[in-house]
Amino acid sequence: MTSKERINAVLKKEIPDKVPGGEWAIDFDTVSRIIGHDTYYRAKAKSQLAFWDGWRDEVVQSWKEDGIEFFRKMDCFDIINVGAMASSLAPPKGYTTEKPKKVDDNTWQFKDGRVYKYSEITADLTKIYDPDVGKREYSPADFDKEPVIEPVDESCFEVIDAFINEFGEDRFLMGPSGDEVGIYLIDGNFEEGGGGFAHGLMQYLDNPETVKAAIKYEVAKNNLLDSFFIRHGQDAVAWGQDFASTQGPFISPDMWREFFKPILKQFSDMGHEYGMKTMFHSCGSVWEIIPDLIDIGIDALNPLQPRAKGMNLGTLEREFGGSITFHGAVDHQKILPFGTPEDVRREVRRVIDIMAPGGGYCLGPSHDLMLSDFPEENVMAMYEEAYKYGVYFSQ
Repeated sequence: MTSKERINAVLKKEIPDKVPGGEWAIDFDTVSRIIGHDTYYRAKAKSQLAFWDGWRDEVVQSWKEDGIEFFRKMDCFDIINVGAMASSLAPPKGYTTEKPKKVDDNTWQFKDGRVYKYSEITADLTKIYDPDVGKREYSPADFDKEPVIEPVDESCFEVIDAFINEFGEDRFLMGPSGDEVGIYLIDGNFEEGGGGFAHGLMQYLDNPETVKAAIKYEVAKNNLLDSFFIRHGQDAVAWGQDFASTQGPFISPDMWREFFKPILKQFSDMGHEYGMKTMFHSCGSVWEIIPDLIDIGIDALNPLQPRAKGMNLGTLEREFGGSITFHGAVDHQKILPFGTPEDVRREVRRVIDIMAPGGGYCLGPSHDLMLSDFPEENVMAMYEEAYKYGVYFSQ
């Protein structure tokens, strides 16, 4: 079987020749160690700083060349996410933007007062202050309009198209759609701080009809963008939104069903209308909404954190494994970063024994690969053991 055939088999709940494997995303430290040199590929902070300095073409060239080199070497990856952040969608050619003032070694400030700080933990730039958060009051009338979009410059997709050209024949490729509308935060942003997250979440209690109107508008806009973002040659659309911590969801399951289940239903239907599978990523304790994901037709769920509350692998496989494909599950909190290679091999065998019988499982870590946390020998041990132990006829 090719990698594409293998992933398609597990998505159909059929038994492939062996357990497939791959990542939702791989960060730059992993990539650098494997290819043997520094890279912008998945280096979120480094790439953004370079964009601010006007080095768009240099970053994009690195994303293409280094990403392709990495996945050529890691031919054990059956699945590739060609839409992952800081490695796919690029600013258009000729892109220019304001270069913020550098306040200190880890802090930058824009003219409008926004402040970004480098995070040692995530190797990303996080907005820690926004003077505009909470200043404006919104109502449903603000979003009672038809969205208008501008055509998207094709140069924004040159990295994605390069990956499709290189790997589209044999590998299974997850790719982008118009955009994600997960925890939509009025006057806030899930990925950015500065008070936006807390302020935005409060709108679900204080201003629910406005949130619904805003979500409806954003979904309509993103649906128009699908014709640009969904690329010929990708096999699935991938949508990532963390709805939970390891202890439970950020909002109640009932509120999730009220606000977000209809959005994801549209996403799933859209993907299937384009003839693609739908892959959904949400870290944390999401067991309470898995039946809803199945109900709306999501094909695969990533990453399955076994140390999160309620995420016992045996229970998940027994209750839901026949209805949705699981991707991930190899413990990234203790074993991959702190265990020995033999600990990793033992964990891989344990996970395969639980998740793989009958098909419907793709192996991977229970979070993105981050080599600053994961020793390289443990990463290789995970895939080497899966390659040896995951052959179906040998079990």
